[in-house]
Amino acid sequence: MSDLDQLSINTLRLLAVDGIEKAANGHPGAPLALSPLAYLLYQKHMKHDPSDHKWADRDRFVLSNGHASMLQYGALHLSGYDVSLEDLKLFRQWHSKAPGHPEYGFTPGVEVTTGPLGQGFAMAVGLAIAEKHLGALYNQPGQAIVDHYTYVMCGDGDLMEGVSHEAASLAGTLGLGKLIVFYDDNLISLDGPTELSYTEDVDKRFDAYHWHTQFVKDGNDLQALEVAIVEAKKVTDKPSMIRVRTIIGYGSPHAGTNKVHGEALGAENTKKTKEFFGFDPEKSFVVPEEAGKHWLEAKSRGQKAHKEWDEKFAAYKQAHPDLAAEFERRVSHELPKDWAKDIKPFPTEKAIATRNAGQVVLQAIGKNLPDLIGGAADLTSSTKTIFKDSPSFHVDPKGKNIFFGVREFGMCAAVNGMAAHGGIIPFGSTFFTFSDYCRSAMRMAALMSTHSLFVFTHDSIGLGADGPTHQPIEHLMSLRAIPQLTDFRPADANETAACWQLAIERPSACFMALSRQDLPVLDADKYKVFEKVKKGAYVLEGEGNTDLILVATGSEVSLALKALPELEKAGIKTKVVSMPSFRIFKEQDEAYRLSIFPHGVPKISIEAGATEGWWEFIGRDGIAIGVDTFGASAPGPEVLEKYGFSVANILDKAKQVIKK
Repeated sequence: MSDLDQLSINTLRLLAVDGIEKAANGHPGAPLALSPLAYLLYQKHMKHDPSDHKWADRDRFVLSNGHASMLQYGALHLSGYDVSLEDLKLFRQWHSKAPGHPEYGFTPGVEVTTGPLGQGFAMAVGLAIAEKHLGALYNQPGQAIVDHYTYVMCGDGDLMEGVSHEAASLAGTLGLGKLIVFYDDNLISLDGPTELSYTEDVDKRFDAYHWHTQFVKDGNDLQALEVAIVEAKKVTDKPSMIRVRTIIGYGSPHAGTNKVHGEALGAENTKKTKEFFGFDPEKSFVVPEEAGKHWLEAKSRGQKAHKEWDEKFAAYKQAHPDLAAEFERRVSHELPKDWAKDIKPFPTEKAIATRNAGQVVLQAIGKNLPDLIGGAADLTSSTKTIFKDSPSFHVDPKGKNIFFGVREFGMCAAVNGMAAHGGIIPFGSTFFTFSDYCRSAMRMAALMSTHSLFVFTHDSIGLGADGPTHQPIEHLMSLRAIPQLTDFRPADANETAACWQLAIERPSACFMALSRQDLPVLDADKYKVFEKVKKGAYVLEGEGNTDLILVATGSEVSLALKALPELEKAGIKTKVVSMPSFRIFKEQDEAYRLSIFPHGVPKISIEAGATEGWWEFIGRDGIAIGVDTFGASAPGPEVLEKYGFSVANILDKAKQVIKK
């Protein structure tokens, strides 16, 4: 290691220390230990252009142990990204580009939002899936326009989390040869030595997952790290795990202990740490001129690599104009002009489960939208989320079907990584009750505003005999509570088609809750379904002044329509509202919202799930017909009847609410 290397590394270390000290909180231990590796990646091995952090063929870097964020912010600043020294001084402050954990779409050079441990690792698997898929589709002999690596830093906390096990197993199965993970094996967790809770042989674990494994015994040894990276790149049919032994908080008085993990060093220890590295203990945020110039060489190298890629792509465009045009469209997040042309209205003659309708719509979209790719957590035959005319990704990486296995959390986190990569619109699917396993990843999708799609079937107690373990109750309202996540619970086949179309058009995270049981099909022309679903809620029957408003979602919409004649017979003039999306309805202006739910008219909601959340629309005097207990095992129609989803109960509740 040259003196300049050492100075550059120590500059990065102490920028992290100073940022954390100024904020008076943060995690200095990992940046002090991992700065040599970060320096090596950003300076010598990563293909990246700090002047254009969205370059399509850049290498991706994921800091899965996101609490070490000052390490990444310092490297971004020194490499020439649009992250200033002032930003570093505002670490963890309001609207700084250096938030407490890395945030996608907020800080240039951050590929995914990390912090919840294990998810960065799993999203990196998604990034690598996207690279492999797009490379298989667009690379031509001698013209590889998609050819980049995904690098990951992770800690023992990441590898303890179950999602990393799911993701690592999937990555090995899929043979993601351009995924390289560095495990910071420092023998310390927040509670103390890792031997208290984590004694497994990580190398053997990853060997068993069909990964290529290596061990670097000293994280300060640049040469050994470089040799390991070169060896990892030689292995093209397996992902690589490089376990690196480091000393947490290296150079600080508390090095090697848990005391340096999650709190600022303090003024005195900060001075001692700077003295250890030969820096002036009285100065902060120091970037020696020589080190600064050296770090910025990454920017000129990146611009050169980017220019060479542009020239390569220009030649590719000449040789393969159609492929080039499609690639440019996809990485620009543009939809094809006629992508929805094969989505057709469903006839009303035959009832159809919305999961089955979803299958029909998926095939129609897939014909004209090559961007759409995904699969299920070992449930494609039940969720109906498979492209019939495409091979599996495992057999042919051009394939659009990914068999995620029973790995719900890992699946959804990988979907987020695929979406963040760009060039594809990914989806994952499972039973709605198992969205509990997915929730944290769905929250991350919403937080990042990635175009991640989640398709859930068997959406209520209506699925019947599988019983309460498989009958979702609180799930719908729980997911509706996640900010920026769009909910869809369509009433029938035509609303399903309309919701799918909206899910593709909205560049944000969405989920669908689809039925197992067959449902009557609404007349798409009569009710203007495709137009009105865009409002989130709309009137099906009963325009004008009414005595009562029935609002329902999903399978209960047909029940509300069935109750309408009985209510009219009882002299209760009723309006029936279908509400496929809370989120989209709330986006409408106040005038429209009041036209659907005017003041002073009694209201009843009908939804086979938890009632919490309905009072916003039906008011304190309204009645919510729902399920606030667990379900039961019996045939679906019987379960629904027992829980009050019947015309008779609706009529009874209507008489009650009107008397109030």
